[in-house]
Amino acid sequence: MRRLLRAALLPLPLALLVAAGAPEAPVSAPRSLVWGPGLRAGVVLPVRYFYLQAVNSQGQNLTRSPPGQTLFKVVIKSLSPKELVRIHVPKPLDRNDGTFLMRYRMYETASEGLKIEVLYGDEHVAQSPYILKGPVYHEYCECPEGDPQAWQKTLSCPTKEPQIAKDFASFPSINLQQMLNEVPKRFGDERGAIVHYTILNNRIYRRSLGKYTDFKMFSDEILLSLARKVLLPDLEFYINLGDWPLEHRQVNEIPGPLPIISWCGSLDSRDIILPTYDITHSTLEAMRGVTNDLLSIQGNTGPSWINKTEKAFFRGRDSREERLQLVQLSKENPELLDAGITGYFFFQEKEKELGKAKLTGFFDFFKYKYQVNVDGTVAAYRYPYLMLGDSLVLKQDSMYYEHFYMALTPWKHYVPIKRNLSDLLEKVKWAKENDGEARKIAKEGQLAARELLQPHRLFCYYYGVLQLPSNMHFRNTRSASPANPKYVMGWSSFLSQMITRPRASASGKDLPEKSFKSAPIDSPASASDRLKASLQTEAGLR
Repeated sequence: MRRLLRAALLPLPLALLVAAGAPEAPVSAPRSLVWGPGLRAGVVLPVRYFYLQAVNSQGQNLTRSPPGQTLFKVVIKSLSPKELVRIHVPKPLDRNDGTFLMRYRMYETASEGLKIEVLYGDEHVAQSPYILKGPVYHEYCECPEGDPQAWQKTLSCPTKEPQIAKDFASFPSINLQQMLNEVPKRFGDERGAIVHYTILNNRIYRRSLGKYTDFKMFSDEILLSLARKVLLPDLEFYINLGDWPLEHRQVNEIPGPLPIISWCGSLDSRDIILPTYDITHSTLEAMRGVTNDLLSIQGNTGPSWINKTEKAFFRGRDSREERLQLVQLSKENPELLDAGITGYFFFQEKEKELGKAKLTGFFDFFKYKYQVNVDGTVAAYRYPYLMLGDSLVLKQDSMYYEHFYMALTPWKHYVPIKRNLSDLLEKVKWAKENDGEARKIAKEGQLAARELLQPHRLFCYYYGVLQLPSNMHFRNTRSASPANPKYVMGWSSFLSQMITRPRASASGKDLPEKSFKSAPIDSPASASDRLKASLQTEAGLR
């Protein structure tokens, strides 16, 4: 495999491996490699980031941390001495495989640009210093790129997302009147968790349908963040804020399925899937309001493989009966499994029998060589974080999935276990007896997750879901008549005709101003305060 980078935004693959037991030669700063989206001015992210591969004097990639204290550091300054720009630059994250993750969060725009110095001791690394010509925008700059294709190219967004294509295959055309009339009736009752969004002229409007819509703060914040970065298509859509996917109609049924957007999909539903609120929020609040995010996990993967405890590990709520089975298996087989329930809600009568485990910090999960991933109410939202660690993931067979599952293959990226957990202990024993193969699967899974779950790709994915309907055709049944049968028109044409002012819906009816308003921008601090108990005590409890 070539050591040269094929794409500037992809994590470096395994290349030029040196023997695991051989001593590493000293780091060569000039020969080391630096790349990533954080070195491009136009890639606007809450936390900008880039990668570093340590290379020795023989031109070989290091495959574990250089000995001693990490000497890599990053210094970022405004190009103009007259321009004061607040930038938080933490220490590099050592990924324990010879690569490092560099992060920085900007709090003001650098109009003239930035100078990024990557140093090993006092010596410049690779092509350092890197010059980012201004303006270099910060996360909250209302500075959308007017050319969406140029924005996607700057971010190196994938040309295809298989899950998006699969989701929209259920909707060769969309009956707008059916959607607007039926969604509120079917899913918007008092127990509903649906939010109706309209994007018009790059402004976000919404109204809540149902009682349980508090999680709209998550959909609000990512839509507003996107609108600050790129010109969004005019669009109306419904987001399901609840746990379970909603639309179970088959494609060939009459009436057919409705396009509902959800955070989790299932094999028996037709919902269109977005990245979960958990990884989305943690990406927006990285290095500020949350501890566990897609970047910080990568520098906190516990001891090296050889020093990890050879047991399977699980901590979580009692949100599925199989989790209780895990605890019972753990009691009977403590040499293979360490599992505990940290909170009882669904099966409170079981607490006395099974006991309650103390909360464990998520980074401490990776002290164990094997991680058990069992569904909660739906897919366990800890799964992306587990995949980014360097433990082997034992994943329960499940009807539920997140946006990136299609790219993962059992026995290549993770070890599958039966839904009833009947083969779990057998798989743990296999992993212990086949340590080399288990380690290879763990590494392949980690590398896949590093590529698929890069924060900039989440923005690409969100935009891809919003962009596709704008290029589809929609049936407008209101214009049907004997002389004028159902006809097909473009989405943009429909909106231009039917939305004449911000408070109008695509149905042409005015919506009450109090229930359909510009989405509020919660300050990051207030959003984090409200979620502190659920998101920071223990990651991935779902």
